[in-house]
Amino acid sequence: MGRVADLVELVRAPAGLSVPGDVVAGAAAAGTLGRRTPVLAGASVLLYWGGMAANDWADRRLDAVERPERPIPSGRISPSEAFGVAAGLTVAGVALAAAAGGRRAAAVAVPLAATVWGYDLAAKNTAAGPVVMAACRGLDVLLGATAGRLVRAVPAALTVAAHTWTVTELSRREVTGADRRLPRATLAGTALVAAAAVGPRPAVVPAALAAGYATRYGGAQTRVLTDPSPGAVRAAVGAGITGLPALQGALTARAGARVLGLAVAAAAPLGRRLARLVSPT
Repeated sequence: MGRVADLVELVRAPAGLSVPGDVVAGAAAAGTLGRRTPVLAGASVLLYWGGMAANDWADRRLDAVERPERPIPSGRISPSEAFGVAAGLTVAGVALAAAAGGRRAAAVAVPLAATVWGYDLAAKNTAAGPVVMAACRGLDVLLGATAGRLVRAVPAALTVAAHTWTVTELSRREVTGADRRLPRATLAGTALVAAAAVGPRPAVVPAALAAGYATRYGGAQTRVLTDPSPGAVRAAVGAGITGLPALQGALTARAGARVLGLAVAAAAPLGRRLARLVSPT
């Protein structure tokens, strides 16, 4: 059981709840919701978990200093095992996407996997890091739209990408803490993201879900304004990760799938509960 718990921690398994909604939102926007959507969502989760394992493998020396309790520096999982998990999950994710959606899905899944690994191995600690991570999430949304016209899912992809930019910018200050300029910028971004999710013609369900997203995630960022400590920043990052399903649900509902949007958003409170057991950051 301990071994399973170590792997769960390595891949941040509960944070995987924030991923299927990308694919669902993309499929809803493109009008391609169907039997392949859950399979593509599963492929997306595998790619996400693979990226998390690759992240810890790439950060193993830094984590030995800053976060020695993590699975690799603590000795619970060896670097070679972590790399194997990361590679295996990535290959499985691409293969599953191709099996479900053929060449069109593979044409998005392969660049998505490459971008995830590019972030972990090269871009993360550079100025390009937040943009690259945002691109990962945008591609994830487009993965759900591969059975139809991708262009119809571009607004949803950009909205999720913008949210991801705010979370990634905050995550870069999880250890050191942040100055108040950062939460001001990310709060402004969150307000724009919430407005984009509602759209120019507000409807009840997407507006309610977007408001819930903005209230919870925005509230966590507001607390960083008064307490820019590492703990407050990590809490804001966690709120951004676990609150993403509400945003995805708003985008899904805006595309006309209101009941499904509510179902996607329901992953948010579950993710918050699981985050108490396994940190999503």
